[in-house]
Amino acid sequence: MTTEKDINFILHALPHRYPFLLPDRILNYEIDKSILALKNVTICEPHFPGHFPGNPVMPGVLQIEALAQTAGLLMLLSAGVETLPPTDYIFLAGMDNCRFRQPVTPGDQLMLHAELERKARHISRFRTRATVADKNVCEAVLTIVYKQGERG
Repeated sequence: MTTEKDINFILHALPHRYPFLLPDRILNYEIDKSILALKNVTICEPHFPGHFPGNPVMPGVLQIEALAQTAGLLMLLSAGVETLPPTDYIFLAGMDNCRFRQPVTPGDQLMLHAELERKARHISRFRTRATVADKNVCEAVLTIVYKQGERG
């Protein structure tokens, strides 16, 4: 198992930027197997004033996006890619069996887990889950696509 990669690695690996770059740190990973990343949830995030006033809750779609980005990071690490070339792209192509178990609120540390289930050329399927204080808050099976040399 390989350990930590910081935000500088994530910034080079993923094309996302604020406010849509979600993982803050990779805590550990094993090529073609699994990854664990961390997202610090803060009140300063742009969705909290409207979701919901007086009761801030991280939107479920952003939890899924954080899991998808984490799975994408494992795909890139497994492919030996540390900087995504401008001609490549990676995206969420499918989601199955999604469940939200409890709210995620400012101050939470969202642990992002992804395990590779199946890999076929440029498409991979991951069993993912997000936890806060060792409790499942979100889970889904995600399909991620990595296309090389096709973006113009």
